Amino acid sequence: MEIFKEVRFEAAHRLPNVPPGHKCERLHGHSFVVQLHVRGPIGEVSGWIVDFADIGVVWAPLQAVLDHQYLNEVPGLENPTSEHLARWIWRRIKPGLPGLSQVQVRETCTSGCVYRGEDE
Repeated sequence: MEIFKEVRFEAAHRLPNVPPGHKCERLHGHSFVVQLHVRGPIGEVSGWIVDFADIGVVWAPLQAVLDHQYLNEVPGLENPTSEHLARWIWRRIKPGLPGLSQVQVRETCTSGCVYRGEDE
């Protein structure tokens, strides 16, 4: 079974490696929505895979680093595409959330990225 917790943060960025004149070359911001998916067995006693509050505790340090920040200045996010952001989040969340199965990052209502640890 799989559960997810959705978190949100506001941040600005620009994409330094896009072709000249591309709209994402300019500084702009997003209301990012992140879903953290956790897969595992349902606990016999607890009745859940993991407490949603525990996911929030693991997320909290990243919220502090990302929310209302300029992502290009965050170490490891110098080119903060949705793809890089999803992988960056995975690498920081996975040690504290062993059942992590997917990180979904949406930068708009219609555009986003899903990362399942393919590069790990």
